[in-house]
Amino acid sequence: MLAPIVTPLLVELPFDTVYVRSIILVSLYVSVTAVGLSTAVSLPIALVMGFTDFPGKRFLTSVINTGMGFPSVVVGLWVLFLVSNQGPLGEFDLIFTKRAMIMSQFVLATPPITAISLAAISGVDGSVRDAAHALGGTRLDVALVTIKEARYGIATAVLAGFGRAISEVGSVLIVGGNIAGADGVSKTRTLTTAISLEARQGRYETAMVLGAILVVLVLVINAVVVRFGDREVNR
Repeated sequence: MLAPIVTPLLVELPFDTVYVRSIILVSLYVSVTAVGLSTAVSLPIALVMGFTDFPGKRFLTSVINTGMGFPSVVVGLWVLFLVSNQGPLGEFDLIFTKRAMIMSQFVLATPPITAISLAAISGVDGSVRDAAHALGGTRLDVALVTIKEARYGIATAVLAGFGRAISEVGSVLIVGGNIAGADGVSKTRTLTTAISLEARQGRYETAMVLGAILVVLVLVINAVVVRFGDREVNR
């Protein structure tokens, strides 16, 4: 009587669960770390640019906006040069490591996070800052009040940066090498690079599973971005 119940549980999956799990973990680790570092750099830049006027501000803004569409393969080449044995960071032995992948995704995620955060901060009503000043607030107090008012836009910026990072393939393939160990555990193989490899080698079941996971992640990110956008509009 137990045979019909037990048999389905013994069906072998068409992919290696350890392999797939390790790829997901590497992808999330690299992207979350890169976006976290990028946010720590981008937000202060957006605040300074949103609060002050200085020569070259328009040019810097245009550079940041241009960076949003910068070719990822070129970023990968630049980072590869930096971390290669002949490069300025060669002594740190970063080539084909997660740290090099984080560097490349950091470069790619910073422009959209900075640009969208700057737009959100610039969109805060000037009366909010004036009120904070009138109440005796310091520069830090004014900055914190502005961040609170622009929080939905900033959250959208961070999620957009994460979406750019998690779906990246060119630069992480160049600097990470798409490496997995003999035990099937990913070292520097991400969802995007693994999909490309599995498809080329004819392992379509694994490629489809990885693709479905990536699509779900991107859809969740986009849904959250839209939700934050709706909240910002309805404020």
